Parts: sequence; C-alpha cells; structure tokens
Amino acid sequence: MIKAFSVWLAVMAGSVAADDLKLAVTTSFHNSGLSEVLLPAIAQDTGITVHLLIVGTGQALRLGQAGDVDAILVHSKPAEEAFVAEGYGPHRREIMYNDFVIVGPAHDPAGIADAPSVAQALTRIAESENAFVSRGDDSGTHKKELSLWGASGQDVQDFGTWYRAVGAGMGAALNTASGMKAYIMADRASWLNFANKGDLAVLFAGDPVLFNQYAYLPVSKSRHGHVQADLAAKLETWLVSDAAQTLIDGYQIGGEHLFKFNAD
Repeated sequence: MIKAFSVWLAVMAGSVAADDLKLAVTTSFHNSGLSEVLLPAIAQDTGITVHLLIVGTGQALRLGQAGDVDAILVHSKPAEEAFVAEGYGPHRREIMYNDFVIVGPAHDPAGIADAPSVAQALTRIAESENAFVSRGDDSGTHKKELSLWGASGQDVQDFGTWYRAVGAGMGAALNTASGMKAYIMADRASWLNFANKGDLAVLFAGDPVLFNQYAYLPVSKSRHGHVQADLAAKLETWLVSDAAQTLIDGYQIGGEHLFKFNAD
C-alpha cells in the first residue's frame, strides 16, 4: 500500500496531460515484471502514458467505484462481475491468464507434492499445522486462497498461529514465507520473478482450479464523468491487439513463460 500511495502521489503532484491514464493493477501483475515491458510499448503505439496504482484487487475495485482511476486490471472474476453488474464499469474484458502454485519448503514437511488435488494439498498443510503465509489483503490472490480453503472443507477462522495473514502484497508475503520457511499460495509469474526464494520451491501445481484469469475493466463515464473513457477504450484496443499478444506470450523469466494471452 505504501508503494501504491507513492505512485499515486507522483501522479497527483504533476500536471496530468490529456493522454495520461490512471490504471489500478494488482501487486501480482506488477511483481511479475510484465508492466515494465508493456508500458513503454503502449506509450509508443498509442501515445498514452499509463500511471499505475499498485494495490490488491479489492482496493483496485474500490478505486474504480470511487472514480479515482480510469480503468483497472485485476484477477477475481466474481468481484469483477459484481463491479459491472452494479454499474461501476460498462464491461469486463479478459486479457491473459497464468496459474496459481503452492510454494513451500523444499523438504515438504506436509507432504503436498504428491497430493491428488489442491484441496488435498491444503488439507495436508492444515492437518500438519506447518506454517502457512496468507496475503490477507483482500487481493485477488487472497480471495482465491480463501475459496480454495473453503472448497477443501477448511475454515481459516478455526486455524491456529501456524496460519499467518500478513496483510501485504505478493512480494512482501513471499519474503515472509521465505523467512519463515512456510507454505504460501502465489501466482506463478510473481514466483518466477521473486529473487529471495531461499529454501522455497514450487511443490504443487496443475489443478485446473488454480487457473488465474486477468481482466481489464474501464470505469463507467456515466457514473464518473471525469474519467478518461476514450483513453481507456484506446488502451483496451491495444491490450487485445496482435502487438500485445506478442509481448504477453513472449514474456519469459528463466526460459519459462509467465502469461498466456487469451483476449477475444
């Protein structure tokens, strides 16, 4: 939140030009490093300077509801659909996806690596009471994690001190997990771009329910007349273009692709 607030101050302190657009994005998207690839290309191809406000999905949606940004790029479909249904945005456009993974100590004390499903992997962590770090910040990742615990028959309200909700972004939460040698759920892109892995390793992945879709939502101009709706539409057109697909599909770290373009 401090970093996001700093970015916001930088935007508000300067004069915002006609082709400047305010975009709320998730910390997981920013931590992946993809924004550093996309933003210069957007500026070159469209003339739009995109100012990022880096927050969790819940906060990004609230900024859109308040009209404090022109568009948002987040990853929590139920919350996004509610945003549109309540009139805060005209539509939701899917752009790209990756997946979530369960990371933990390489020696895997809870024995999740051979679990048949993510529900079973989480159950094994809960039963063993090995340390687990949760973002606990109302982000898309946090919302997804809570839904997975629920699907496994677990209620985080019943967990003991082994479950640590840190109220932080993906990078900070991964740092905490690394220091504690704890389990954590992360999006694959943030994990691959994370430098302080320590003893942690990806232990569980591949369950279809770990699919992680990112979507773009412009903010409604009928609700907030000051938003840059024309620029938001122009950016959306670029995000679903061949140029965007080339950059998104081509983005790699250590030979691994981080995102898959799936805009229609």
